[in-house]
Amino acid sequence: MQPEKFYYDNKIVRNFGIATIVWGIIGMTVGLLVAIQLFKPGMNMGSQYTTFGRIRPLHTNAVIFAFVGNAIFMGVYYSLQRLLKARMFSDALSKIHFWGWQLIILSAVITLPLGLTTSHEYAELEWPIDIAITLIWVVFGINMFGTIIKRRERHLYVAIWFYIATFVTIAVLHIVNSFELPISAFKSYYLYAGVQDALVQWWYGHNAVAFFLTTPYLGMMYYFLPKMANRPVYSYKLSILHFWSLIFIYIWAGPHHLLYTTLPGWAQSLGVVFSIMLIAPSWGGMINGLLTLRGAWDKVRDDVILKFMVVGLTAYGMATFEGPMLSLKQVNAIGHFTDWIVAHVHVGALGWNGFLTFAILYWLIPRMYRTELYSKKLASFHFWIGTLGILFYAVPMYWAGFTQGLMLKEFTPEGLLKYPNFLETTIRIIPMHVMRAIGGGMYLIGAIAMAYNLVKTMTQGKLVSNEAAEVMPLAAAHIEQHETRHRLLERKPIQMMVVALVVILIGSVIELMPTMTISSNIPTIASVKPYTPLELEGRDLYIREGCVNCHSQTIRPFRSETERYGEYSKAGEFVYDHPFLWGSKRTGPDLQREGGKYGNAWHYNHMLDPRLMSPGSIMPNYDWLITQTLNTKATGDKIKAMRKLGVPYPEGYENTANADLDKQAKAIADDLGKNNIKVESDKEIIAVIAYLQRLGTDIKVKNR
Repeated sequence: MQPEKFYYDNKIVRNFGIATIVWGIIGMTVGLLVAIQLFKPGMNMGSQYTTFGRIRPLHTNAVIFAFVGNAIFMGVYYSLQRLLKARMFSDALSKIHFWGWQLIILSAVITLPLGLTTSHEYAELEWPIDIAITLIWVVFGINMFGTIIKRRERHLYVAIWFYIATFVTIAVLHIVNSFELPISAFKSYYLYAGVQDALVQWWYGHNAVAFFLTTPYLGMMYYFLPKMANRPVYSYKLSILHFWSLIFIYIWAGPHHLLYTTLPGWAQSLGVVFSIMLIAPSWGGMINGLLTLRGAWDKVRDDVILKFMVVGLTAYGMATFEGPMLSLKQVNAIGHFTDWIVAHVHVGALGWNGFLTFAILYWLIPRMYRTELYSKKLASFHFWIGTLGILFYAVPMYWAGFTQGLMLKEFTPEGLLKYPNFLETTIRIIPMHVMRAIGGGMYLIGAIAMAYNLVKTMTQGKLVSNEAAEVMPLAAAHIEQHETRHRLLERKPIQMMVVALVVILIGSVIELMPTMTISSNIPTIASVKPYTPLELEGRDLYIREGCVNCHSQTIRPFRSETERYGEYSKAGEFVYDHPFLWGSKRTGPDLQREGGKYGNAWHYNHMLDPRLMSPGSIMPNYDWLITQTLNTKATGDKIKAMRKLGVPYPEGYENTANADLDKQAKAIADDLGKNNIKVESDKEIIAVIAYLQRLGTDIKVKNR
């Protein structure tokens, strides 16, 4: 029987590779800017479109979905074709996938600085873009499974298991977390509220890390590392155990982001237990990778590409050990809301995702261009400055996290808070933020050096767009006797997808459904009322400006927090919050009990120039709120939408809502006038003040 001849599509791999490099440099540059803004407020540049609150989500989206996302597709499209001995199912679908994904990223670049955001972390993009993501993900899935079905290789290699799990789980996560009620073309409210919304978001948020930043990279590790080292994977049996235990356990761990909140205790406990269990499969993958290099350590010493892989795998091991440790309540009590979490996240992002991406790029580009890497010395420079950059980034952030977490909990011998003013802790850690920016700058320099090196490599070679290959027909392939059940499953991609779907749905359903369906899990409080129309508009402005990126709105039941902020949070206080705004990082103080703490004039001056009221503050000015007119054309539609979501506004209230809005706004403007502050009642600042003065006032709390 004659071998079949066909061609691999390298052009689509090259396109995703170039996009990875370009978006990586853009995302890292924005990251460096936001890092500098945290110790030099002037770098907010006096524009509402470049403030930390608006461009911090631009940085996270650019790095996660543009840099890492394109790298995933680059690695998958290259390895999938070779593992299946088949060209991608459809060149047209490959092109639609590529350009569609770039347009989605471009839409994020446009909308996020404009303040068009849902506020959900890692899911900030508004509903039309969510639909576009869904469609492009389906295109990717059809192309991937079409290739799998027409394959010339009977068994599915371990890398493909991870690709299948990635596809199906990301689809579930994205759809469930994107249930929104549109108000206009770029405004929506989440169907969930308060505690329910928080649970869904962190089920999504943690598992976006698991199934977008982890599982596809593990798949690429299983393909590229053996190729780079010219060694077989250490253990096939360990890869089976690693895969199934990882995808089953990971999906349960999301609630560890919500420890000490008003999430039901049973859900918090499940998150902790499964987070601790997660160490085993995570380290199983790391060990399988590192032991693949057994007997090849001399090669690691001389091969910079393998050095990137080893440091990347080590960073993965560190991050996946630290994550479970941070899920322990005693550790979480200190680390949560501090820079400790920032350090933890970036060890994974810079080390695991970044270094594996760099290694794959250095390995792929010369092969597709049939040439040698332009400069091994420049690649070595990239490795060392990148490694030092990670250390200069992570170590100061760990130090800052420990420092701030402990300062915020410290009491004097007399039983008083030693640092009652949150700003004292912010100022104390500024030197660490300077060091973090230096580390980020070093990492960025390395990425730019890589881009130059790879461009020179491409120009000295020529892309083999259609790489010739041949293989014996599948019918003539050798079939093993007495195969295990798992080996049989490896022949059946649809069944494998279904089994993976069932495995990830078990934990999802058990954790989500009780809180969603049993109303007694979220008790109501009679005194908690819906926001007034003006407060609702102010809340939307708060979301637009990205205030949740620096301020939390949940007070944990610690003496240090109740002494500093007031009464701890109750689940019933958030039942009308679409979306929830509990935050994940405190760069400034918690705001849940902000209402009535200061006068209207204080808030006005604080938004005009934070340093007038809080010397040393690193918060940007928000002076445009004073001059921009509040848009109330959609207020009625917002009231109707909230009523559809279960908020008890009276029937027909949308018709008189603006009259109530004007009345409340005039009262605030008149009060400001008594303090010699002349501002018209239709300005955005009035709505923001109304919202801030409402926070936490529905229940009786201690004055702070």
